[in-house]
Amino acid sequence: MADQEEQNMIDIYVMGRRYRVPEGLTIMTALEYAGYKYVRGCGCRGGFCGACSTVYRKEDDYKLKMDLACQTAVEDGMFLVQLPFVPALREAYEIEDVDPGEKDNVLLDLYPEIARCVSCNTCSKACPQDIEVMDYVQAALRGDVERTAKLSFDCLHCGLCSIRCPADIKHYHLAQLARRLKGRYLDLDSSELEKRIKELEEGIYTEEYEEMLKMTIDELKKCYEERKFEEEG
Repeated sequence: MADQEEQNMIDIYVMGRRYRVPEGLTIMTALEYAGYKYVRGCGCRGGFCGACSTVYRKEDDYKLKMDLACQTAVEDGMFLVQLPFVPALREAYEIEDVDPGEKDNVLLDLYPEIARCVSCNTCSKACPQDIEVMDYVQAALRGDVERTAKLSFDCLHCGLCSIRCPADIKHYHLAQLARRLKGRYLDLDSSELEKRIKELEEGIYTEEYEEMLKMTIDELKKCYEERKFEEEG
């Protein structure tokens, strides 16, 4: 009790029940502090897997908000509900049978609901990665596999975009298909790939790998955000 008095405690509501938790915790750690044990809806804890989708409202705020529980700090008066599963099924296909060069628009063929997009941009607003989801849906409508893949590159497949979509579009499954098609059919074979594999086997990057293991989460995030891409073509 003495420790709690020294901390600034706030009220959150989990499935309608009030809990007192320390300020500054993430939603994930606040739920654990309150006594909840994760069985589903918890993966990497670092904002990369998209497993901890959470819907919340704040007291006296009519807006429904969405985010990842491992990346969002609790606030006083939060009403929380976790969504460990998104009811949006992926269309079945074999990658060898969906060559975009042989079809007018394979993205539209497999996900015809993208034609219902009304450009409300709700999907982009729901994305915890700040991805321009509506833009890649529009690219998919035009049959532009490469742009769809590029714009959706950082998608975590949390499904929050699809939950909010009034047109019932499976944005993140569409994005996954585009990236698979790009890798399978559009990307050029890398002349450096075999060389890089050989270097890895010889342990050339072992020292750098060990340095990465010593980095803090913030340092690793900085490396990821500042990563450089090779020019295509």
